Amino acid sequence: MADTEADLPVPPPPEPHHRNIGGGTARAAVFGISDGLVSNVALILGVAGASPGAGVVRLAGLAGLIGGAVSMAAGEWVSMTAQAELLERELKMEALELERRPEHERRELVQIYRSRGVEAETAERLATEMMRDPDLALETHAREELGIDPRELGSPLGAALSSFGAFAVGALVPLLPWFFGGGAAALVASIILGSAMALVVGAALARFTGRSMPRSAARQLTLSAVPAAVTYALGTIVAVGLG
Repeated sequence: MADTEADLPVPPPPEPHHRNIGGGTARAAVFGISDGLVSNVALILGVAGASPGAGVVRLAGLAGLIGGAVSMAAGEWVSMTAQAELLERELKMEALELERRPEHERRELVQIYRSRGVEAETAERLATEMMRDPDLALETHAREELGIDPRELGSPLGAALSSFGAFAVGALVPLLPWFFGGGAAALVASIILGSAMALVVGAALARFTGRSMPRSAARQLTLSAVPAAVTYALGTIVAVGLG
């Protein structure tokens, strides 16, 4: 006796302990805030190493913040748009194949299920049921054949805005002291704020990925401190050479 629609298995709802990491927005935010912090703290300390006035450091930091944020947003938008267009093209080609050669596509689905250890009779029944609904058939082939979730192709605008905002936040933190002062005090404050922010970003990444929090925080601090130290040393050398 054939199974009725009510007898067919229904996919369970997403479990609450799983994070939604699709779409590219979360990835853009994480990389954006990290890049903003690393690049601007290095830029600020590099310029500060040459001992100019506070206004010069502030201008350089603002230029780094705005230029970097716009560049990151544009890069994310182009990347996500190209990816979405590529996936949409693959889905259109698959939809065309389903329309032109439904039996061939059904047999492909049977072979996929069989390759995963499903018994022949069950694989035949599953593939036949999936092919009855064109939308379900396309979604199933997209997942099983192409590894694509048609409902999560990503949002180019969301990724761009997320990247822009996150980069700006990361780049602003080490720049803040230069709005209120200058000299050694602002330099030390930039180092302290930049280090604290690096530890926060590393801890957030560890929470997001489930990795070791101390290790992730130390890694992020190192990634921020090394380029900052190098650019500060170069700035000091340039100042001495010009002096």
